[in-house]
Amino acid sequence: MVATLAQAAAAFVSQGLGILAGFLQQDLQLSNLEVGLLMAASAAAPVFALPIVGDLLDRRSERVIIAAGAAVLAGGLVLSTLVPSFAYLLVGLFIVGCGYSTTQPGGSKSVGDWFRGGQLGFAMGLRQAGLPLGAAAAAAILPVIASHWGWRAAFVVGAAVSLGGGFAFSAVYRPPAATADKAERNRPPIGLSSIRAMLRHRWMRGAVLSGATLVASQYAILTFFMLYLRDDQSIALVDGAWLMFVAQLCGVAGRVILAAWSDRAGTSRFRLVVASMLAVGAGLVVLAVVNARVPWPALILIAAWLGFFGLGWYGPWVAFVADVSPRESLGLALGTAMALNQIAIVAAPPLLGLLHDLTGGYTAVWGSLVVLLAAAAWAARRVR
Repeated sequence: MVATLAQAAAAFVSQGLGILAGFLQQDLQLSNLEVGLLMAASAAAPVFALPIVGDLLDRRSERVIIAAGAAVLAGGLVLSTLVPSFAYLLVGLFIVGCGYSTTQPGGSKSVGDWFRGGQLGFAMGLRQAGLPLGAAAAAAILPVIASHWGWRAAFVVGAAVSLGGGFAFSAVYRPPAATADKAERNRPPIGLSSIRAMLRHRWMRGAVLSGATLVASQYAILTFFMLYLRDDQSIALVDGAWLMFVAQLCGVAGRVILAAWSDRAGTSRFRLVVASMLAVGAGLVVLAVVNARVPWPALILIAAWLGFFGLGWYGPWVAFVADVSPRESLGLALGTAMALNQIAIVAAPPLLGLLHDLTGGYTAVWGSLVVLLAAAAWAARRVR
């Protein structure tokens, strides 16, 4: 419960940045490329921080690390409200990303420690549902705050929420007795050679291949879906936020249902992730080929489909990584896999924003993601 709460509180901020992209764009007069750079700034820090955090989680208490991360995240948001220009805002959001780096591996490791075995997928899915749950709350709340009092007020609300979630985890969570070995937690830090050795595992290559392409699609949807609705479907940002709310709620269902399904005997968690890649690609094909105005019921169905698979994939993916990782280095494995995902999160929004600015539309944006997903799914068939 507290791991899910901490994830939801952090996601309220991390996913809320994409939901507030249109308000930032209007207030600061930004191009789509610059909007993408803002998202990349918050995602850049975890590329370097996640392996370090993962190793620390194998040696130190999750409670301290997640609470400290929540404090850093809140501090970065408050600093961002005081900055005078776009360049300084990039720095503030980079600090936000440093704080967010503790929540994903910390909460995933805590669940992995408690539920290793037959219930791992279902438990991990419930915990990972915190991300779209927090994002759904952000979609319902932050646009209303931003439209009345500006994006800076929305940032302050996000800082308060992240602090509350991080400190609640620290106050309530206790590790299972079997993982509370002080001798193991006080071992020396793992070096780069250990990370390189882990990357040579076939399961890690499969995790990186699938995770990077799916997370690129996820953040593209988060960053540009509301802008697409505004520019191509003439739907106001506040109204488009409700479609994002639908997508995030379906993402909650997807993370729980797909992860629970992966617990079934004879079911491959990894093949379920690959199936999600194909489903997301199918949904993006619809966005790429539709030129006319789409009725609201159809938009709701599209948002629900993209939410269920485009966010739901993460539940079985994390369960897959936790299931096959060596127990003594679970934190490092999660941190390494998530850090490589972050490279895609950093690259995708600005590159896709630039592609939009060059082509003048979203067809190329969605189409390029479809090609990427199809190629990765074809390559992943060799991974077992």
